[in-house]
Amino acid sequence: MDSPGYNCFVDRDKMDAAIQDLGPKELSCTELQELKQLARQGYWAQSHALRGKVYQRLIRDIPCRTVTPDASVYSDIVGKIVGKHSSSYLPLPEFVDNTQVPSYCLNARGEGAVRKILLCIANQFPDISFCPALPAVVALLLHYSIDEAECFEKACRILACNDPGRRLIDQSFLAFESSCMTFGDLVNKYCQAAHKLMVAVSEDVLQVYADWQRWLFGELPLCYFARVFDVFLVEGYKVLYRVALAILKFFHKVRAGQPLESDSVKQDIRTFVKDIAKTVSPEKLLEKAFAIRLFSRKEIQLLQMANEKALKQKGITVKQKRQFVHLAVHAENFRSEIVSVREMRDIWSWVPERFALCQPLLLFSSLQHGYSLARFYFQCEGHEPTLLLIKTTQKEVCGAYLSTDWSERNKFGGKLGFFGTGECFVFRLQPEVQRYEWVVIKHPELTKPPPLMAAEPTAPLSHSASSDPADRLSPFLAARHFNLPSKTESMFMAGGSDCLIVGGGGGQALYIDGDLNRGRTSHCDTFNNQPLCSENFLIAAVEAWGFQDPDTQ
Repeated sequence: MDSPGYNCFVDRDKMDAAIQDLGPKELSCTELQELKQLARQGYWAQSHALRGKVYQRLIRDIPCRTVTPDASVYSDIVGKIVGKHSSSYLPLPEFVDNTQVPSYCLNARGEGAVRKILLCIANQFPDISFCPALPAVVALLLHYSIDEAECFEKACRILACNDPGRRLIDQSFLAFESSCMTFGDLVNKYCQAAHKLMVAVSEDVLQVYADWQRWLFGELPLCYFARVFDVFLVEGYKVLYRVALAILKFFHKVRAGQPLESDSVKQDIRTFVKDIAKTVSPEKLLEKAFAIRLFSRKEIQLLQMANEKALKQKGITVKQKRQFVHLAVHAENFRSEIVSVREMRDIWSWVPERFALCQPLLLFSSLQHGYSLARFYFQCEGHEPTLLLIKTTQKEVCGAYLSTDWSERNKFGGKLGFFGTGECFVFRLQPEVQRYEWVVIKHPELTKPPPLMAAEPTAPLSHSASSDPADRLSPFLAARHFNLPSKTESMFMAGGSDCLIVGGGGGQALYIDGDLNRGRTSHCDTFNNQPLCSENFLIAAVEAWGFQDPDTQ
């Protein structure tokens, strides 16, 4: 076996145990699809030399700002910035938020080099305000660089990427925080069992999900992180979500039913990730990650933008103490004729993260406003989203989260028409808890592949997305984004003068008459649900809840 060409920053004894040099020496492929497959398969993972060449090529091809600092800039500024200080005692830039430099088999000289490079990046990128992932990225790149200057140039190219459709590393607290919310939304949809565990054992589930990038950029062992980074450079940010979701799935599988090893599930997950080799190999971790049928890159981008918008509206653009999500439903202020505080907190854990920041606001109560659908609409219009709760005379409790303002029903000229988005879901609380989401989330194969665009240019390594603002700002999970075989899979909500309907196609998840007196429930194509209560029921109470920003109270 050839001895790997490690540089002077690496502790060779530790590296030989971490990454052997057994693989191929060259890579000839140029097509993006083939490159994706090779990255996922770990084609260059066993060759230190080839990984270095591939990183050089992939990073060189990143579209960047016109003026991006290069190796010569580093050589010019490093002496002035570092001065005569010992590199091992250099302070880290504020934007890393007290994140430590992961050792990643670096020797003392290597760890000092990472600090020097980070300080020089801070000098050249004054607009970076929050970037805790950067120490891990620089530490990894240092392995595959001739010297500090080359590592600096590679990191700068990643930071200076100017392709609007290719997101790489978060560089502001707003971007970071919205990514944490987006990850929480994805966990809620794709890891429901793990999410239920997090809600049960943590005082604030958002605090747990705020740690998701640390799992990848810091806690994962070097050989795991390098495999993730291989695919990340080819496929982009979505890979990070996939791997973090896979980690949470494995954590739940191993720890479900066991008591916490510490007082904090957050710390338990960190420990689990640090020792992940005891549970799963890098290959199995990636296999699990890519088995998750995740939303498209465009849908995730729309969700991220919606979360950023919600944070901006609440004035959360710089780091501050997070509110406990459980405190969104205050026991002393909450009054409902249908659900308890605990049940409402469970429902709140299901709603999109950007609305979980809000507090419940009672809009309509049949006991207070009367049994009138017209009054229900009047009280709910102007509020988006809303939560519908129903209690039957048999004491069954069910309901729906409805993503769209009920005033949309007026666009159909008095006729009954469906509207809403794939964020809608239906649920029952009594006699047992069950949630049913849009059928497409669990069965993406129901969508037909989009037609090929003959006029679309072929650029093998292009990652760009549509730059049409209207396209980017369309609602998250709007049915028109999906090539559905029929409309029955997108009948989310409808309202007329004589009835209200949630879910359609082959039946209705919920049907309520105009007097709010009788209802029925059955399987429907939109949510692929079982009946939410007795199929034909009499209504004891109806409530509609809105989402109120705590600052507007």
